[in-house]
Amino acid sequence: MKMLKNTARLFLAVATIATLAGSAAMLAGCKHMESDEHSSMHAQKYTCSMHPEVVADSAGKCPKCGMDLVEKK
Repeated sequence: MKMLKNTARLFLAVATIATLAGSAAMLAGCKHMESDEHSSMHAQKYTCSMHPEVVADSAGKCPKCGMDLVEKK
């Protein structure tokens, strides 16, 4: 019976540590995503007026139709 209690305590300790480690990793990932989103919000994007799904970081030509990419609003 005593061994069963020790096993249960060990399991609880391992589960707690794993949960805390997972939470810390998730929070670190969220902070990283926030900084990426913040920097990308200020970066100018370019798109095709005929194909709005085409988005680029710099001006150029649309790969689908060859039209000039325009600044995305």
